[in-house]
Amino acid sequence: MAPASVTPTPPTPSAGTPAADALGLWIVHLADERRFSPHTVDAYRRDVSAFLGFLTGHLGAPPTLAALGALTPQDLRAYLAHRRNDGLGDRSVMRALASIRAFFLWMERRCDIANPRLQLVRGPRLRATLPRPVSEPGAAAMIAEAGAGHGAPWIAARDAAVITLLYAAGLRISEALALTGADNPLPATLRIVGKGDKERLVPVLDAARDAVAQYAALCPFPLTRADPLFRAARGGALSARMVQQRISDLRRALGLPESTTPHALRHAFATHLLAHGGDLRAIQELLGHESLSTTQRYADVESAHVIAAYKRAHPRA
Repeated sequence: MAPASVTPTPPTPSAGTPAADALGLWIVHLADERRFSPHTVDAYRRDVSAFLGFLTGHLGAPPTLAALGALTPQDLRAYLAHRRNDGLGDRSVMRALASIRAFFLWMERRCDIANPRLQLVRGPRLRATLPRPVSEPGAAAMIAEAGAGHGAPWIAARDAAVITLLYAAGLRISEALALTGADNPLPATLRIVGKGDKERLVPVLDAARDAVAQYAALCPFPLTRADPLFRAARGGALSARMVQQRISDLRRALGLPESTTPHALRHAFATHLLAHGGDLRAIQELLGHESLSTTQRYADVESAHVIAAYKRAHPRA
């Protein structure tokens, strides 16, 4: 019997290794070992690639790992100032800084090249922001308007089904669009693979199951087990961009706030559950949040609504 092939372990980068080569190894590490989502991996790649591109001009040559180890806080501050001049906001600058720090942490562990001085660089202080969910009447109006859409009845049914599923199950748009024909008809409980390949069980309301069943009955394309459940007009997979555009159109037609996005429906799922007595720990499980503090923001949203109502209604407000 022939011996099984073994994937060779990539060599450990040295001080003279081009930083761009090390970046490639780090990206493989994030995708294959850390199992980050493609979207997250791509964001890390863009952020660190932009940093290395800046350093090429800043230092006069493409940087090596030794050059990264010799950077000063002033070098990193110069890069952040450069990004601000490009028009990046505070949150984008903070994300870029977090990506660079993650790369340097990997470089220290994998390549034994550290630069603790860069920890002295602080990003902009961000104001705490609360999620901005769609209101209950707004969510209902979006579903009704989508279902009454002009054009092919199956497309109107599809749009209503997607929006109902986002709102009724609290799914991310990528999670909803990852469903296949094997999920049709929808079961009472969906097994969802979310960020970091973490699985969670999400109960599906009858309203969502009925909406998807109506779409499936009208869809002109065969919904085979391996194919996407939600289809575009020509039969390909429905994309996140198409859903975002449809919700943007509905927002304008209904006069809803600009914060009305697919993710705002997930915010609405959590906030409305809390408003009607839902347990914070249970909502954390349904959303797939690793930390309860992330879910706690929805309780803060509900508290803000109560305070606002109090100030509007109290005679001495």
